[in-house]
Amino acid sequence: MLAILSDIHGNLPALRAVVDAARGLGCHRFLSLGDVAGYYAQPGECIDLLRELGALNVMGNHDYYLVSAVDCPRSRLVSEIIAYQRGVVSAEQRAWLEQSVPMHAEGDNRFVHGGWNDPMDEYLYRIDAQTVPAQARRLFSGHTHVQTLAVIGERTYCNPGSVGQPRDGDPRAAFAVLDGEEIRLQRVAYDIAQTAEAMARAGFPPHYASCLYQGAQIGGRIDKVAIEY
Repeated sequence: MLAILSDIHGNLPALRAVVDAARGLGCHRFLSLGDVAGYYAQPGECIDLLRELGALNVMGNHDYYLVSAVDCPRSRLVSEIIAYQRGVVSAEQRAWLEQSVPMHAEGDNRFVHGGWNDPMDEYLYRIDAQTVPAQARRLFSGHTHVQTLAVIGERTYCNPGSVGQPRDGDPRAAFAVLDGEEIRLQRVAYDIAQTAEAMARAGFPPHYASCLYQGAQIGGRIDKVAIEY
């Protein structure tokens, strides 16, 4: 079985909880849909855990900001956190992140961070029959931090949700399991206080982590994805 993770964002307690839960379900393979970096204080430790698992990482926009020294064009806050993370990841950890792939294919499955039109930075807040590319039956992507499973005709779209910063109103870390042809969405509780404490030790203000208790993005917004059948 394959555990599909996304948007870990340096949240080590959430990642550990997800890995433990996935192993308990029988998962022996791990695939990350990107954004190991960004938002929280322990990106290097998250990279090390993924390396131990032999996980493949698809390049996310926050990962790209970290390895390319490009700032986020949309958010000063994101750029500030990425600047901090560039200073705490080791050269070996950064090299692993640099090897992330833009897209991954397995049979009829396609895996990207954003969407098919822009694999790294397309936000899919509306899902329809055209979301899944013609050459695939199933598309898996992250980026919105909203756990979603939509079966439209013969095609399926899945967002496993965010490990490190869910934005769908559920504070539990999210992931998905691909077991043959079956996709199962999963949630697992973790100790959010540990993540908040790590951010405080790194010198960030409390509101950067307080959103985790509501399952919201920084600032408190909760997002939704619309499905058009």
